[in-house]
Amino acid sequence: MPKEHTDLKLLIKGLKRLAFAIPLLVLTTYLFTFTFLNKDTIPMYWILPLAIAAMGATIFLLFNGIKWILRAMF
Repeated sequence: MPKEHTDLKLLIKGLKRLAFAIPLLVLTTYLFTFTFLNKDTIPMYWILPLAIAAMGATIFLLFNGIKWILRAMF
């Protein structure tokens, strides 16, 4: 039995996750660039793990948001 309409609750949930992922994507790109341009300073060792964790969160939010959107439509 096919669905007749898109589930709006799931669609909004997926769009919210993508909305959180887009600024995080820009931020992680900036953090990686900042870290590798300042190899001589101490903050590099504090910012690099933060950038790696933020990139993992970005990838998770992007794929999870797309999954929720697809689940809402199909």
